[in-house]
Amino acid sequence: MLLSLMELKLLGSKSVSASLLFQNGGTTSSSFRHGVSIRFSPQLCSCRGVFPRVSENEYLCKIGIGSSDQENLVKGDYVYRINEVNGAGSSIFSRNLRVLGFFDDEYDGVVVDPKRLPSDPDAFASILRFSLTHWRRMNKKGIWLKLPLENAELVPIAVKEGFKYHHAEPEYLMLTYWIPDGPCVLPGNATHQVGVGGFVINDNNEVLVVQEKYCSPAFAGLWKFPTGFIDEVDTEFVEVIAFRHAHNVAFQKSDLFFICMLKPLSTEIKVDDLEIKGAKWMPFMEFVKQPLIQGDCMFKKVIDICIARLRKRYCGLYPHQLVSAFDGQTSSLYYNDSDTQDTNCIGN
Repeated sequence: MLLSLMELKLLGSKSVSASLLFQNGGTTSSSFRHGVSIRFSPQLCSCRGVFPRVSENEYLCKIGIGSSDQENLVKGDYVYRINEVNGAGSSIFSRNLRVLGFFDDEYDGVVVDPKRLPSDPDAFASILRFSLTHWRRMNKKGIWLKLPLENAELVPIAVKEGFKYHHAEPEYLMLTYWIPDGPCVLPGNATHQVGVGGFVINDNNEVLVVQEKYCSPAFAGLWKFPTGFIDEVDTEFVEVIAFRHAHNVAFQKSDLFFICMLKPLSTEIKVDDLEIKGAKWMPFMEFVKQPLIQGDCMFKKVIDICIARLRKRYCGLYPHQLVSAFDGQTSSLYYNDSDTQDTNCIGN
C-alpha cells in the first residue's frame, strides 16, 4: 500500500482548507483557500475539509486509502508539510510512502517485520516517521524494531527518531520506542548470564575434572568441574545439585551458575586444546582434598552437597514435564520431590 506525503509551500496559518481528489489515472488539480493552484500525481484516495496543525508547518487530514494490497491497507491521518510561511513559488510533489510491515503484539504494541525493511536509508527514514505517526494515532504503545546486521546503516536513523538500544546479538540489533507519555514499561534486556558446571561421577567413584589454560594465578594447578570447555562427554542428566547467584560479574550483568549431576555413558574424553590444559578422571576424595577446594567456602559447600547426594542424604532439583494453560506448551519444572524422584536420591 502506497501513500503520498505531499510537501508544499503555502501561507503559514492555524489551518488550511482544501478539497483534494486523487484519481486512478490522469492528473487532477485543486485550489487551497489561499489561492495556490496545485497539481497532483495519481493516487487512489480523497481528502476534504480543514487541516488542523499538528506541529510547526505540518497539518493532518483524515483520509481513506484505497489499495489492492489489503494486508497493508491503512486508514488514518495524512500529513501535509508546509516548507515556507509565504506562498511565493508554491509547489507540491509526492513521494511514495507506506507503513513499515509489522505485527501486533499482545500488549497493544508493534513488532516491525525485519524481513520487510526498505534497504534505502532515505526511504527508511521517511517511512519510519510516517509509521510512528500512524501507530501513535492508533494508540499503540511499545515498538520493537529488529535491525539485521545487513541493515546496520539504518541504526543511526532509528536512534535519531528516538529509538533506544535494547539488546544485540551477533546477527542483529534490537531497538525500542515507547509512544505513551510516562515511563516506559517495556521489559528490559536480560540481566543475567547463565553458566553450567558438570558434576560427572562414574561407577569407580571418579569425577571428571579439568585444568584451564587461562585462569587467575591463584587457581593455577586447580582441578575443577568442567564448565563448558570440554568439546564432548557423553552423559545422562540426573538433576540440578545447586546453583549460585552473583551480581555485577561480567559487563555489570548478574550470573547464574548451575551445578548439574551427570552420569557418564562413556569414559572417553575429548578436550578443546584452545581452552583446556588437561582433563582426566580423578578419584573423588583426591579431588575433595585439594587445598583450593578446602580453603574456599563456596567450593567446599558445593562439595559437601555433592557428598550428601552420593550418600543419599540429599535430593537436588529434578525436571518434571508439565503443560501450562497460559501457553499450551510443555515445560520442565525443576523441584525436589523425594516421593517420585530417583530411588538413589534418598536412602531407606
